[in-house]
Amino acid sequence: MFQRKVLVDYMGDDGETKPCLLAWLDTFAMRNFTNEAVFDDTLPIADGVLEIGKRVPLERLELAMEDWFRRKGYLKTDERLRITEPSSGKGHRV
Repeated sequence: MFQRKVLVDYMGDDGETKPCLLAWLDTFAMRNFTNEAVFDDTLPIADGVLEIGKRVPLERLELAMEDWFRRKGYLKTDERLRITEPSSGKGHRV
């Protein structure tokens, strides 16, 4: 089910890129607010690392997570979320 690893970072107002905290990722992954079944295939495994299913669209995931993180107060107005899928074997944090 969880066939892909993605990196989840946010770009702070200082211009620095930081991994999203595992606690943030957990709040999204628990039967998330969207009620969209496609996001059920998400599993946080470490700060800035998420395992996802093949059918999870990255662009929709990024938009939904950014919206959720803003509503929770994790991201400030000028901060942005970035989800990337590194090429196999490179760039994984875990």
